[in-house]
Amino acid sequence: MRFIGVILLVVVFGTGCSNFAKVQKSTDYDYKLKMADQYYAKKKYNYAQQLYEELFPLLKGSDKFEDVYYKYAYCAYNQKDYLNAENLFKGFVEVFPTSKRAEEMEYMRAYTYYRQSPKVELDQTNTSKTIGFMQTFINTHPGSEKNKEASDIIDKCRAKLEAKEAMSAELYYNLRQYKASAIAYTNLLNNFPDSEKSDEYKLKVVRSYFEYASLSVDEKKEERFEKVIEECNEFIDRFPESKLRKDAERFLNLSQNNIKALKNEQVKTSA
Repeated sequence: MRFIGVILLVVVFGTGCSNFAKVQKSTDYDYKLKMADQYYAKKKYNYAQQLYEELFPLLKGSDKFEDVYYKYAYCAYNQKDYLNAENLFKGFVEVFPTSKRAEEMEYMRAYTYYRQSPKVELDQTNTSKTIGFMQTFINTHPGSEKNKEASDIIDKCRAKLEAKEAMSAELYYNLRQYKASAIAYTNLLNNFPDSEKSDEYKLKVVRSYFEYASLSVDEKKEERFEKVIEECNEFIDRFPESKLRKDAERFLNLSQNNIKALKNEQVKTSA
């Protein structure tokens, strides 16, 4: 039965290829366009794309060209060839700026970047581009029904960029590069001031500076514990209701005690 099934698949596939070859060899361009549209409707985008590509230069300037360009762009998109699709969506808007489909094509151009946005661990260039293009779309089409979706995508992309930065900052901390960690978490706070994790990031700044001060040579410790105290006070002012406030107060007390101990030691040494 398996063998028969395989044979049937080969026959069907072979017949499909044979039929397409006949269409491709035809010199009847109206027939080719009709078949391309049929393949497109049946979601056989590879076949449709090849026929549209042949017809592209022949139909340029005709009243059929816009529809062919539109479907040709979607053939690339539906085959997950997002780089080519992005260029085609962009090209459509440039060729048909007043088309009723132009707004859709602008949105789809932005959306191709979103589809190319990788996992958090990888380079986020396409994620940043998605935000830029989606925001431009919202600004240029304030009444579009796509704006809610565009805003949601922007939020998702910003969350991904935030997670990427947080991973980098955490890596510095785990590698015991505490000053770099403190700076990275500070930048993270500045870049995402409305984050739900803002108090967590600020405490990581405090913790990083505390570790940095603790590992410093004695001559630098007082100055660096003063920096911890400054960060602790900023935490308390900014997040007075945070569940992490007690942790910040603990680092504040530890830093103050360390400075007192250092000053007492200086007195003993000079006596």
